[in-house]
Amino acid sequence: MKIIILGAGQVGSTLAENLVSEQNDITVVDLDASKLKDLQDRFDLRAVAGSAADPRILAEAGIEDADMLIAVTQSDETNLVACKIASKLFNTPTKIARVRAAGFMRRPEILSEDGFDVDFAICPEQIVTEYISKLIEFPEALQVLDFANGRVTMVAVRAFEGGPLVGHPLKDLRRHIPSVDSRVVAIFRGDQAIIPDGDTFVEANDEVFCLADTDHVRKVMHELRRMDKPVKRVMIAGGGNIGLRLAKALEPRYQVKLIEFNKRRASEVAAQLSNALVLHGDATDEELLEMENVAEMDLFLALTNDDENNIMACLLAKRMGARRVVALINRRSYAELMQGGEIDIAISPAQATIGKLLTRIRRGDVVAVHSLRRGAAEALELIAHGDERTCKVIGKRVEDIQLPRGAAIGAIVRRLERPQAERIEGAATTTRDSQVLMGHHDIVIKPDDHVIMFVANKRMIPRVEKLFQVGYAFI
Repeated sequence: MKIIILGAGQVGSTLAENLVSEQNDITVVDLDASKLKDLQDRFDLRAVAGSAADPRILAEAGIEDADMLIAVTQSDETNLVACKIASKLFNTPTKIARVRAAGFMRRPEILSEDGFDVDFAICPEQIVTEYISKLIEFPEALQVLDFANGRVTMVAVRAFEGGPLVGHPLKDLRRHIPSVDSRVVAIFRGDQAIIPDGDTFVEANDEVFCLADTDHVRKVMHELRRMDKPVKRVMIAGGGNIGLRLAKALEPRYQVKLIEFNKRRASEVAAQLSNALVLHGDATDEELLEMENVAEMDLFLALTNDDENNIMACLLAKRMGARRVVALINRRSYAELMQGGEIDIAISPAQATIGKLLTRIRRGDVVAVHSLRRGAAEALELIAHGDERTCKVIGKRVEDIQLPRGAAIGAIVRRLERPQAERIEGAATTTRDSQVLMGHHDIVIKPDDHVIMFVANKRMIPRVEKLFQVGYAFI
């Protein structure tokens, strides 16, 4: 596929890295020639220096025969104009734009064919906000990912010494919680990925990826680590787009304090919040943190635009007694160094965002893509189309599907012909129109099943996609 990426920032460069590894023809456009040179030194791609909203530059980048334009510069206006130019002058089939301003996202007619003709718009700040909100809901988890419209949840947790399943084979999981069907799809021991079977033992400090029906996921997590107390008190460092969005989302249910260094911005943020307390100050100021009782915080989040400040603020908050600390870190090398030490979770905005983009780029009918382990692995949800003659997975048992090394089928979500009433422990009876099946060896894939997969090596993604592509004989 020939793809033009506008913008060589964190999102653009991360996207280019992912797509180049999958044998796509990639061209990156940016005003900063030094960023482009760095990308060309690292990856096999073309680079064009110039304005992303200039028709001449787009033509030089090869827009005439491009399959897709992905506009992810820092400027909403540039991204929107580029999509309009690609549509009207070059008839580009697919246009994707990064749009940060909420006003654009709330008015779909602006992005429609009669407007800027954007096929798909993403807002990285909103994606990161939703990502963090999930981590607050499951404070024990390193990652929380939804599939099949929330019917299935994948969680990554770090196994702790003395956990019920630590030192035992995975097959004991069914014995411990016989009423819950779940699947451990992968274990990372250090940097080594293990695709487990029933005889695989869990060790302390393993990073374990579990799939389960969303209603039962907490029971599965309890087998691997202590369940933390629910989060009540949250302190946010940084009142930028992400910090403000998160504070708005949290203030109805949590006690929220937000620290912003810029006095004018602090006033603007305070005017937009109802219940959160907004403080003007430096989140690395020990006296300020002590005065605001950081030791009583269940969660401290450093969400400024400065990686170093985020790291220092989290280290300080942790040392002063904050129960759990989360840092927003753009540089991947920093994130890899910090997570799992004093900093509980390091979030890469680009990695959190990349899945939404990859969902639109993957071949086959891909519903969801989630980047795992800072881009080293992926979890994806694909729909099986066709029949036994035209699709390599339909009609086959899971154990008979020729999956590439490092890939595993975690779960299947199957639509029911008749909705069924299901009673969840501790909750009211719910009507379900789909059934969640874990990817055990004897499960047979049927047409229109949503298949949730874990792929430890993203280089294997094209082979996984090929399995789900429908042959020409299917009508």
